[in-house]
Amino acid sequence: MDAKAALVFAKRNPTIVAGATILIFMAIVTLAAPLIAGDPRLMSPVNRLQPPSAQFWFGTDGLGRDIFARCVFGARVSLIVGISVASASVAIGLAIGLVAGYVRRLDNAIMRVMDGLMAIPAILLAIAMVSLNRATVGIVILAIVIPEVPRVVRLVRSVVLSTREQPYIEAAISGGSRKLKIVLRHILPSTIPPLIVQATYVTASAILIEAGLSFLGAGVPPETPSWGNMIASSRLLLARAPWTIFFPGLCLALVVLAVNLLGDGLRDRLDPRLSRRM
Repeated sequence: MDAKAALVFAKRNPTIVAGATILIFMAIVTLAAPLIAGDPRLMSPVNRLQPPSAQFWFGTDGLGRDIFARCVFGARVSLIVGISVASASVAIGLAIGLVAGYVRRLDNAIMRVMDGLMAIPAILLAIAMVSLNRATVGIVILAIVIPEVPRVVRLVRSVVLSTREQPYIEAAISGGSRKLKIVLRHILPSTIPPLIVQATYVTASAILIEAGLSFLGAGVPPETPSWGNMIASSRLLLARAPWTIFFPGLCLALVVLAVNLLGDGLRDRLDPRLSRRM
């Protein structure tokens, strides 16, 4: 894509460009964290509750730790959780949704199981799993994936049910094509656009849930820098040192905003009806 084409794309899709730019910037920052940030666990009581300055860009917390370094390394946790949950939810939900939508005799049983899983709150499930196991990023990811899979299954199933009634599907069945070939060649491609949009919303939801779990003490271990942990540990310092909460909260809001902007832009771009209106 040359410069002119890129400019035209940016003018037609400002939300996609804005969201993607913020996410790419955050990804680069997290990858370069060891080079641009110090040790997020280094405590210096002498420098506790220092306001933002040239030495400490985001100030320090109640234990003298550099908030900028903790925000940068905390972005790793949020992005890893968000991307992992979205990838696992989409992969599992796609497979189950294709089976539920195309194999009618299994549809009712699968959807009743999915309805049961949707009734489980992610936060309560995570608290229960953490109480039985040690708090790790993997436990948090698993606890968020379980309630998210049914939502993906319902989306894929609805697409499959509408697609399988199309004339070209009936022609393929009449022509003797195998079920697996019909699903993979004709039905699967129609599920990709809505799944891409759904993946962005799952990512934003997972990042917020992880922050909420960390705030409640049921997320990642306290020694691991995360935006939720930072907000929780500094909530009593809001009146005295508001920067200890402002900067991690700002980072969390920016990432969620960027993911939602990207999702909205992709929805407008991939939906034929919306793209024709625009």
